[in-house]
Amino acid sequence: MPKLRIEAEVNGRKVNRETEPHKRLLDFLRDDLNLTGTKEGCGAGECGTCSVFVDGKLVKSCLMPAGKASGAKIETIEGLAKPGDLTPMQRAFHKTGASQCGYCIPGMVMAATSALRENPQADIEEIKERLGGNICRCTGYTKIFEAVEIAKGVIAGTVPETALEEDTVDDSFIGANVRRLDAPSKVSGRLKYAADIKMPDMLQMQVLRSPHAHARILSIDTSEAEAMDGVACVITAQDVPGTDGFGVFVHDQPIMARDKVRHVGEAVAAVAAEDLVTARRALSKIKVEYEELPGLFDPGQAMDPGAPVIHDYARDNLIKHIPVRKGDVTAGFAEADLILEDDFTTQQVEHAYLEPEAGIAYVDPDDVVVVISPSQNISHHRHMLAEIIAKPINKVRFIMSPVGGGFGGKEDMIYQGMLALAAMKTHRPVQLNFTREESLIASAKRHPSRVHYRMGVKWDGRVTAIEFDMLSDGGAFGMSSEGVMRKAAILSCGPYEVHNLKVDTRVVYTNNTPSGAFRTFGGMQAQFATESMMDMAAEALDMDPFEIRRVNMMKIGAKTHTQQTLETASLDRVMDAAEQASRWEKGAPRVRGATRKDLNGPDTRQPCTLGARIKKASTDSDESERVA
Repeated sequence: MPKLRIEAEVNGRKVNRETEPHKRLLDFLRDDLNLTGTKEGCGAGECGTCSVFVDGKLVKSCLMPAGKASGAKIETIEGLAKPGDLTPMQRAFHKTGASQCGYCIPGMVMAATSALRENPQADIEEIKERLGGNICRCTGYTKIFEAVEIAKGVIAGTVPETALEEDTVDDSFIGANVRRLDAPSKVSGRLKYAADIKMPDMLQMQVLRSPHAHARILSIDTSEAEAMDGVACVITAQDVPGTDGFGVFVHDQPIMARDKVRHVGEAVAAVAAEDLVTARRALSKIKVEYEELPGLFDPGQAMDPGAPVIHDYARDNLIKHIPVRKGDVTAGFAEADLILEDDFTTQQVEHAYLEPEAGIAYVDPDDVVVVISPSQNISHHRHMLAEIIAKPINKVRFIMSPVGGGFGGKEDMIYQGMLALAAMKTHRPVQLNFTREESLIASAKRHPSRVHYRMGVKWDGRVTAIEFDMLSDGGAFGMSSEGVMRKAAILSCGPYEVHNLKVDTRVVYTNNTPSGAFRTFGGMQAQFATESMMDMAAEALDMDPFEIRRVNMMKIGAKTHTQQTLETASLDRVMDAAEQASRWEKGAPRVRGATRKDLNGPDTRQPCTLGARIKKASTDSDESERVA
């Protein structure tokens, strides 16, 4: 196919380049011009990480064909300021701490810059709406909005430029506004994430994934793919030289499916080729013959007799059971004046970090296998990979690239072993960048859970006994499941001293997408159930929700569920502060009615008013016509 010639002005410089006709503007900027400040987060125009200016208008570059940019004036994050300098907007982002993981920040800065270019006097509602096409998973947006308002004032001259300077720190950094050291590289787009790194002679990897949830692999024929021009290697589980299996607690996950697949999207084979197009075409040439097996998708059926067995070592599909016992629950329930019982469920949750999984592997001149990826647990990954590739630990090196959001989701090793195998087979650098679709289908999620809860209480609100039974869906592999269940058991009954407990947390295998680490690590599922029960108990006992918690809260000297005696405790102060700050209206849950005094106060952040800038433009137009 003939090349496409692009003639454009990019960041004030004339560009005249040939490129592939299938490329998007995003690809042209990143691959051909090495302007990697523009990121790909979704590839569907939803997240805004790829935002650039085209002829002065904010554009999602992942949606624009490169050919349409010919003759245009393009401005990327790298072109907003001179090298080594920052615009007032970028300095304001630095000042307020608006950049955390930083992956969304170049696109966010572009959108914020566009907002003030379009309307230098934009109020907060218009700023919120204009930034609505850009997603941030770290900050909660408050610091971003604060930064835009500061930049607006500085640019307009109503706020002194000193407002962008770092705050002075007196005796202690605690409580002081200290700027992040890495913020300038993030707000300017200079920081290199794994997908931004380019190495000479680098190959691109693509992965063939299972269309079946549970199936035996009868054969894999890679010969046609290997014979294709531009294909450097094809790898399968047969290429693993060492012990094939990894995981945080149980090493049950192969580098690629071995003998059978256990969930839709599991890696079966991978191709390393000169470019992405060749690698993707080669995938279609790999022939895999499957024998479908019965699938297991309901964790409640996992331990039933006759249920499909996901891993042979666990014939009952049980990954881990964590029991906690304290006191005598039978006596505790006999002492209760009221017994409450209910069931709670939580769903699978996607981490949705803005940076999809990515990585590079290469073999250095000393035959050390090097993996660069945003791994949140590189020391553990290094030790596991050494066993898998049968090399001593001093011949395996992991480099943690900047993490563009993780929330625990990049703690589990998933794709690094494939990269290492391909690098060892080709002795060339190999890069793999997940699409958002791959990230959704192949990476670990929050554990779905089912909790059966039984609580005994006295009329004064004191909890006399709790039975807590949690069943979690671990999916196809163990990953962090054991740790999640331990944390769920330890935190099961909240920060309350209960003398009689019977806690059981179990996690089982299914043919669903694997479950792994996610913020709160089992605590969220448990606390959802516990705090719901506390509210229900408050309603049943006609008590204020704060009061029932004060009756049961752990104090100094209290014994935790695992029999630890607390030497310090601060829950009383935390609840006092929360009650005061929320302007809490005292009383049982049923007494407030339709009107509440503790909502919509002056310090409550209001939601974005959709159509704010359109409404304002219409109002201004009507006012102009009235004056005329």
